[in-house]
Amino acid sequence: MNGESRRNKIIEILRSREEPVSGAELAKRLDVSRQVIVQDIALLRAVNRNIISTTKGYVLYVKEVQKVNRCFLVKHSDDEIEDELCTIVDNGGKVMDVIVMHDIYGEISTGLIIKNRQEVYDFVEKLKSHKTIPLKDLTGGVHLHTVEADSEAILDSIEKKLREKKYLIEEQG
Repeated sequence: MNGESRRNKIIEILRSREEPVSGAELAKRLDVSRQVIVQDIALLRAVNRNIISTTKGYVLYVKEVQKVNRCFLVKHSDDEIEDELCTIVDNGGKVMDVIVMHDIYGEISTGLIIKNRQEVYDFVEKLKSHKTIPLKDLTGGVHLHTVEADSEAILDSIEKKLREKKYLIEEQG
């Protein structure tokens, strides 16, 4: 299978799955190394394919027209990660990413795509089991989440809940 055929097959696989597909799974299915998959994904991204790399694998993301999104600037402790994410998903939001603005490295972000409590629990468990320091710890707990929802009213509700729990950082001036 040549490179173009393989990349078309990657798109076909991602399109057929709602859940992320790991690089290892793609490599096995296409009988190539994981490094070849990483290179193919980079080439696909270069031609504007909406492929997001998440902690669980690759996702072909097609933003639904009726969806809206908003970035929330938040701060909380490590012990509050689960509550913060559950607050968002329980109120109708999908956590698309986490972003920090590092003094030296600039913007650092990673796709999350967390849409329900089970995915929150899985993410928090992965942080613990891999003994990983949350990205937010690089910036004293301050970070952004892009949240997608069906309406501005849902985003307003999420914002209100985050404010009530004192996770939301209010903009100054």
